[in-house]
Amino acid sequence: MSAHSNLLTVFRPDVLAMHAYHVQDAAGYIKLDAMENPFALPPELQTKLGERLGRVALNRYPGTRINDLHAALRSHAKVPADHGLVLGNGSDELISLLSVACAKPGAVALAPLPGFVMYEAFAKQTGMQFVGVPLTADFELDLPAMLAAIREHKPAITYIAYPNNPTANLWDDAAIEQIIEAVAVNGQGLVVMDEAYQPFASKSYLDRLTRHPHVLLMRTLSKFGLAGVRLGYMMGRKDLIEQVEKVRPPYNISVLNTEAALFALEHADEFARQAEAIKSERERVLAALAKMPGAKAYPSQANMILVRVNDAAAVFAELKTRGILIKNVAGLHRLLANCVRLTVGLPSENDALMSALAEILREPLTFTPA
Repeated sequence: MSAHSNLLTVFRPDVLAMHAYHVQDAAGYIKLDAMENPFALPPELQTKLGERLGRVALNRYPGTRINDLHAALRSHAKVPADHGLVLGNGSDELISLLSVACAKPGAVALAPLPGFVMYEAFAKQTGMQFVGVPLTADFELDLPAMLAAIREHKPAITYIAYPNNPTANLWDDAAIEQIIEAVAVNGQGLVVMDEAYQPFASKSYLDRLTRHPHVLLMRTLSKFGLAGVRLGYMMGRKDLIEQVEKVRPPYNISVLNTEAALFALEHADEFARQAEAIKSERERVLAALAKMPGAKAYPSQANMILVRVNDAAAVFAELKTRGILIKNVAGLHRLLANCVRLTVGLPSENDALMSALAEILREPLTFTPA
């Protein structure tokens, strides 16, 4: 036996048992699977951005220009003056950093399910226990179950996605407040309000952030229109944010990402216009789905729509043969049985999707989740 044959034993057993995150190959497809903003920058802005990025000193590590980005984000997001702000390479990194910072022996992360898969993934990767609390059948918070789980597990981190992914809904504010207060009673936990889809939602938690010293609010520029730039930010009480800052890699935001984000924030009105167009398209798609016998579309406050069908795998496969890529989420949680998730695209892309689904979903919906 080779001396190298046992090298895999160097890795943790739980890592060996994991699967790497899979990204679908979207080349040649209408891409409606990943909640990206479908709009490109107007040509004149593309030219200006290209010229600006061309002047960036790629031979130097990121420097004080990041301070300008901090200031721009504070102004754009209206971060309270006495709150701290930390930047991540997308929200994913912020979730990872927070997990690293909070991963004391026996620490628990808690979130409603189905929800964003990275809450659980990063908790487990850092050695935290993860507790998922199922939503109700109509994807609302199960408040008694959430409160019971908080009392039992005393989580270090409780995640509340606002709106939620993949269900796309905003949960009841009164229920959220009770959850936040329940964590405060414990006295040793944080609540993270994840507003990744805030550009498309009718409400934000920002105006209530200062009420609770243990609440952090997280956003991303990915849904704003910069998914390829990878920039997330988290705000909260300064002494809490400082602890996350301690475990942040020193150069996690590249000079190109910094400059592209600054450029985008200087043209925030263009991205706001795009968000309004996406919201308008979302309502048009929801109206079309409501007329299809074989679909049950759930209300959305994001740039995605969750739809229950008779056979999610068949719908996914048929759309793929027609050159349209969506997300089959049926296997993520039992509550998502035979559900697919549609990203709201360009008007022409949505037209193609609706035309295809009108043919595919002619038969009445007979499937009912167990």
